[in-house]
Amino acid sequence: MTQPDTAGLRLQRNNKMGENEASSPNTSLQGKKMAYQKVNADQRTSGHSQYLDNDDLQTTALDLEWDMEKELEEPGFDQFQLDNAENQNLGHSDASDLHLDCIQPATSPKGRFQRLQEESDYISHYTRSSPKNSRGSVCHFLKLLTIATVLFIFGILIGYYTHASCPSDAISSTTNEPQLYQEILKTIQAEDIKKSFRNLVQLYPSEDDTDISKRIKTHWTSLGLEDVQFVNYSVLLSLPGASPSTVTLIPSGQCFLPSGQPCNQEDRKDNSQNMLYSYAAYSAKGTLQISLLEKAGFGGVLLYIDPCDLPKTENLNHDTFMVTLNPGGDPSTPGYPSIDGNFRQSRTNLTSLVVQPISASLVEKLISLPAATTNKNLCTPLELPQKEKRIIRLQVQTVTKFKTVSNVVGYVKGLISPDRYIIVGSHHDSGFTYIGQEWASSTAVITALIRSVMLRVRRGWRPDRTIVFCSWGGTTLGNIGSYEWGEDFQKVLQKNVVAYISLHSPVRGSSSLYSVASPSLRQLAVEKIKFNCTRRAHCWENNVSSVQIQGDAQYFINNLGIPTVQFVYEDKKALEGPSFLSEAIFPKPATKIEETDPFFNFHTTIAKLSGEVLLQIASEPVLPFNALDIALEVQNRLKGDQPCTHQLLDMASRLRESAELFQSNEMRPANDPKERAPTRVRMLNDILQDMEKSFLVQRVPPGFYRNILYRMDEKTPQFSVLLEILEHCESQPSNETFQATISDVWSSINSAQVYFKAGLHVFESVLDGKN
Repeated sequence: MTQPDTAGLRLQRNNKMGENEASSPNTSLQGKKMAYQKVNADQRTSGHSQYLDNDDLQTTALDLEWDMEKELEEPGFDQFQLDNAENQNLGHSDASDLHLDCIQPATSPKGRFQRLQEESDYISHYTRSSPKNSRGSVCHFLKLLTIATVLFIFGILIGYYTHASCPSDAISSTTNEPQLYQEILKTIQAEDIKKSFRNLVQLYPSEDDTDISKRIKTHWTSLGLEDVQFVNYSVLLSLPGASPSTVTLIPSGQCFLPSGQPCNQEDRKDNSQNMLYSYAAYSAKGTLQISLLEKAGFGGVLLYIDPCDLPKTENLNHDTFMVTLNPGGDPSTPGYPSIDGNFRQSRTNLTSLVVQPISASLVEKLISLPAATTNKNLCTPLELPQKEKRIIRLQVQTVTKFKTVSNVVGYVKGLISPDRYIIVGSHHDSGFTYIGQEWASSTAVITALIRSVMLRVRRGWRPDRTIVFCSWGGTTLGNIGSYEWGEDFQKVLQKNVVAYISLHSPVRGSSSLYSVASPSLRQLAVEKIKFNCTRRAHCWENNVSSVQIQGDAQYFINNLGIPTVQFVYEDKKALEGPSFLSEAIFPKPATKIEETDPFFNFHTTIAKLSGEVLLQIASEPVLPFNALDIALEVQNRLKGDQPCTHQLLDMASRLRESAELFQSNEMRPANDPKERAPTRVRMLNDILQDMEKSFLVQRVPPGFYRNILYRMDEKTPQFSVLLEILEHCESQPSNETFQATISDVWSSINSAQVYFKAGLHVFESVLDGKN
């Protein structure tokens, strides 16, 4: 599908990304020279940096002085001198849009040059002596008077329009402080989130996925969000059929619905929608007679959640659920976007198995579990008694068809680095699957964030980097909207996306506040969540971790290696259970959400925590990422009695050494405003945003993340890709799969170590004047 032609920062197919890049560092070179003066040797004191005392610097300084004196002798220098301040703004091609005249100048690196700000005799240092001829003096005076008059009038015009584009309360990126962030976020109110949530749940599912998307787009546009657009993809969807699937026990002929209710029960009409949407998306369809004890040649699967695997607070015995067999994106265009011109594969299902989710109560009926085996204090797993078998007939009725999935995307363009993006993602009901109103919770939170940010933007503030707000469609069927958008703009996103902030299903329980964060963002997440944990008993010791999460963040984590953070309220017991529970999608009505958070205080906390992280990443001169935490995470994953990982531990030790050097040598100086040179900061941020890309591997077991920094669950500390092979390490030392997996992990750690060393070398070369 071809995107509408709009201006600005929007990601657009076939565009030359150079149009959105910042101006060349060579622009207005002379102006940059004139903005500094050389620190003379006799002005140095013992407190000066070591860089002022080396011979290379003295030579460089002398060369600079000679170049400047040479410039003074060239004709036309007076004119350049008058236009110098103007040229500094005109050097950026988008100066009028980005209000660069409001930006405070950065400080020079390592104290090697002293900025000439507010020096009254700056121009007089280099002004040539006037001619002795008096007539020439008069003419020269008249020229100066004329020029001064013109400049005065021109200055009034510039001042007028500058005042219009930069209001008196506008805040430049160099003066952002936590106090400003709090002023922005204090406008997030629980009552507004509650009102937005209730307005959304009143919308009925739409057949063509347009009603809810249009409502979101209209609302975001009314809040002032820039360039809000639809991004549509025609994708292959697996939808429930006209009637629910059935399970028939042979030879009795008893027919059951997935919930366990008899097929002929009339009151099933009350729950017909729930029954209809209890299915496995992209399963094979048809009728299949199967034995639960077949040794080989399986043709079907019954999925259920054993009550023994659930927290004691949860009772889902009679509840039905939905799953998707789709790992992500449109199945007809695997690995590339569903746009006009791309080849579509003929795939009506993703497996030859007939798959059907069923409730635990139906399992009890199928295996005839005796009531005596049930004990309140001892849970007996649902298992078929030995030496018995059951034969059932499974009928699955699903349909596949092409439908349009819509994403809603809007932008807040950055002031300093508009080509660097922070993505904030939620999701909306696609109208194709009945999943309750859980999506409205996510949408209400992101809408509250947009409202608070845009209130400040209208007063003149802008973040340094561009913020991209996204509401994804097709999430429940395999994160289709986010995958297609990511595949569509993959090259741009790989280069420009700094971080992803997930708002997927933010309130799942009420007992615990926790965060899932990439290792590089863990320290930031801990800082933001700590205050809430000290005031409330809603957190436990390890309230921030890097585990596999559900939702649309998956594409950005697994395919692009983008640092990600998510805050959620959850029941602690649910987190301690098996990770596969997150794959089951239970319909969640609005009443259940309001029972969990009646005053929407949890929603408000999530919005503010996510907003704090968003504003800091979007506006801090140096990205708040931590290199050393990545190395520590790798070492922790390799701890324990694992004889096959000695070579990995040696490489992890070298990674830690390089990360420590990088963080101490580069991060610390760059965080000092006196040494924060724009070029240095840009180079450093480019390194920081790509740190986790080294840990993307190709060969992983099904269900495991390609980004090996994420583990399966809280109980599994090791690398996920090593889980399967560590058990066979001693018995099968020559196994090719084992060797290949070890090699993948080793290569990832080595790649990260080389990456940090290369970054150190680049900065060392710059500081030594080699570049």
